[in-house]
Amino acid sequence: QVQLVESGGGLVQAGDSLRLSCQASGRTSSRYPMAWFRQAPGKEREFVASITSSGSKTVYTDSVKGRFTISRDNAKNTVYLQMNSLKPEDSAVYYCAADGIYMGRDANKYDYWGQGTQVTVSS
Repeated sequence: QVQLVESGGGLVQAGDSLRLSCQASGRTSSRYPMAWFRQAPGKEREFVASITSSGSKTVYTDSVKGRFTISRDNAKNTVYLQMNSLKPEDSAVYYCAADGIYMGRDANKYDYWGQGTQVTVSS
């Protein structure tokens, strides 16, 4: 029903910026709340940010507040994650996710996932 494809990852140095994109396809994808998660080797998948279907409300995990911004362009069926002031601890595979109504922090409640894009921040 919904397919998600992430892009925009790469290798950067601490303090640099990246913008990740998640392009969705499917009839109802533009009306889904969306979320970004990340997972580093040996660690659990971690909630990063989420956004309502209209883009009117956003939620961030504490470690990225003030540095990351989630946004969406429903006309393009795309959700973005602007990442500024990147730190080595931000290194992970970043995934976008959708459920249909849920936009919380529990990864197990999301039904649709992209394949992920690698972000590596060197010091």
